[in-house]
Amino acid sequence: MTDNFHKPTLFAGSTFEAFKGGEDPAQISRLAHDTAAALLSRVRAEPDPEVIDRLIAYTDENGIDAIAELWSRASARSLPGALWRIYLLRALTRQDPEQSSFVFQRGAELSSTIDPVVAGASTPTGPEEITALADQILRGLFEGDFAVALDRAAAFCRLMASGCASLADDAEAVNPARASELTTRALRFQAIAGELSACAGLWRRDSLD
Repeated sequence: MTDNFHKPTLFAGSTFEAFKGGEDPAQISRLAHDTAAALLSRVRAEPDPEVIDRLIAYTDENGIDAIAELWSRASARSLPGALWRIYLLRALTRQDPEQSSFVFQRGAELSSTIDPVVAGASTPTGPEEITALADQILRGLFEGDFAVALDRAAAFCRLMASGCASLADDAEAVNPARASELTTRALRFQAIAGELSACAGLWRRDSLD
């Protein structure tokens, strides 16, 4: 991650488009894995609602960069990588809930799969509903079935990818630059969906670390 973040959650759109998982030097990688495992284990062992509320709101007060420093460069198919992606999705959603809900709703309307049901958003999905959904998915990591939370996040991403792709088609003739931006975003959402689905499978096999 090379862009500078602006607290509490604002970040340049290029940050999302350019985001790729990466490999850390061994020491940083170990720290990422250890902190993710310790946090998840402690909270899930004693799921205090107040503690979970603070974890969900952490980036609102401290900025997404605080999480990025810990987990953003971890492998996509790892526990810290999964946590980072879901925190990133929540931050992106809260940064512009109006646009996020518009994209999500477009994707849901076009979907011929069970993704809208898996994601679990209220219908119609407005700014308040999309924000609540992002919070619910993150909360599910700490107090629900971890793999289900990952599956919900993956479905969320697939719907966002579909919505972005559809809007890119709409914009192609009148605003090619915007269409290109939306297409890039669709590809990133689709890639993250695949990564989160893979993490869900690893978790169910007790192999996500």
